[in-house]
Amino acid sequence: MTSKNVKILAATAGIGAMATMGALTVATSSQAEPSTPGPVPTVEATTGETSTETVAPSTPTTTVAVPSIEGPAPLPPEQQDAL
Repeated sequence: MTSKNVKILAATAGIGAMATMGALTVATSSQAEPSTPGPVPTVEATTGETSTETVAPSTPTTTVAVPSIEGPAPLPPEQQDAL
């Protein structure tokens, strides 16, 4: 076989492969018709919250908030040298 015959054979095989891939793509990709939207049911809108009505207490439950510890917390041992 000459060089020209090999090139023609390779081109024919390439065109055949491309035609086959195109045919398979068309055969496997079908577009379905989109379904028409039906009527949307209208229901009263809710926010998902639950509310209960109560009476506020006459006196606050906590008079003054006082922390249980005072001053800055001590540094961890690995940071003691940073000062």
